[in-house]
Amino acid sequence: MLTPRVGFIVYGVHKDGLQDPMGTPFIDEALVANAKSALRQAGVELVEYGLVVASKSEARECFASFKKRDDIDAVVLFSGTWVWAAHLIGALRDFAGSGKGILLWTNPGSQGWRPVGGLVMHGALKEIGLTHRFVYGGWDDPAEIARIAAYCRGAALRVRLNMSTIGAFGGRGMGQTCGVADPSQWMKVFGVDIDSRDTTQLIRTAENVPAKAVAKARKEMQPYFRMPVPEGDAAERSIRLYLALQQIIAKEGFDFYTIQSFPGFGDDYCATCFAQSMMLQAGVGTSTLSDFNTAMTVKLLTDLSRDPVYYGDLQHIDKAAKEIKIIGDGACPPSLAGKVGPAGFAEHGIPTEGDAGGISVELVCKPGAGVLARLGRNDGQFELVVTRCTVFEPAAKGLKKRREECQIPFWPHAFGTVHCDVDTMIEAWNNEYGVLGYGETLYDDLVAFSQQVGIRCLAL
Repeated sequence: MLTPRVGFIVYGVHKDGLQDPMGTPFIDEALVANAKSALRQAGVELVEYGLVVASKSEARECFASFKKRDDIDAVVLFSGTWVWAAHLIGALRDFAGSGKGILLWTNPGSQGWRPVGGLVMHGALKEIGLTHRFVYGGWDDPAEIARIAAYCRGAALRVRLNMSTIGAFGGRGMGQTCGVADPSQWMKVFGVDIDSRDTTQLIRTAENVPAKAVAKARKEMQPYFRMPVPEGDAAERSIRLYLALQQIIAKEGFDFYTIQSFPGFGDDYCATCFAQSMMLQAGVGTSTLSDFNTAMTVKLLTDLSRDPVYYGDLQHIDKAAKEIKIIGDGACPPSLAGKVGPAGFAEHGIPTEGDAGGISVELVCKPGAGVLARLGRNDGQFELVVTRCTVFEPAAKGLKKRREECQIPFWPHAFGTVHCDVDTMIEAWNNEYGVLGYGETLYDDLVAFSQQVGIRCLAL
């Protein structure tokens, strides 16, 4: 889970203890202290700027110092009192070129004329089109603090994506049209480079993994499963693929990846589902079928959530009950298993999707609150669809019947209800895949991220 690191800057013309006509300091130091404490409690790490910023020279020095810091994701500008917008706006415009987030925060109250300082800067940033969030809310209001924290996490996501690389192993899988990517568009919007490697490199690397490494990996992954890790050639190839992916990703410097799976690799060496499961478990963003948009969604949610992420087919939608089923083709991080369906193993089981075979993960996902999301494109432009959802476990007595509804009961299942109008969701959805992330804050974090990278967010 991301811990955003932000610069905390107090601004205002009437500073250094200057008092108003009633004899009260314009800047309320206790209020500033409470505000910083509230942000820290919300999981935001602060880098405090020691000077209250008022003049052009002070603003230039302040924002230049934060612009040069690679460990900063955003700045929070806290209005201590009113300010001359022209003194800050030029330095803020220059700072915005760093790609870091900008948030203005004004605590309500007549004392100190804080709203004036907040509104004049909000208007100045709007006037020249600088992306930012303006929060007018008290330090003691959890909802307002949550809005600030979400924006900071969105900024941290943007910073981490910048100059990262997604690796693609093989070409397009299963005729995916809504998962392809334009490398120039990815660089322009996200700052992400797309690199690729042929799957023959994966096969050679997998075949050369030492037997001792396979045995070590088998031992390390065993605690996730209710039964022994299978023996035999198919299981060994699946484990070797997992280790080969780790090796090549580290060597090539890929931050996340996608893989063709089939046709091709699943026929030539093994099904990729088990390796994908364990890479997700290890916190690596990934997808099958060279579906770049799903890979990006998994990457975002993986960085934001304490739990690993599950992606699979949005296999059934019950409109009346607002119930969904996500059923992946054998790929799911085993730690997501619940009580009614602890993690086990199965054969991949679909001969038309990889004749070489391989093991897969079998489970039912644990209950919890989270989101269902996916990045896609509409007429060539990115849009991120997201809705809140609640994952539940069916009753043990009826579980067998529920799993047999799809005719492939041994693949991993997630049962959930969505918190939105289902017809609107179906119209907005952009692929057969649904990406499931666990966490109460993910919805607001994705909305904030979308705002900062300039893509449309369909927040249902």
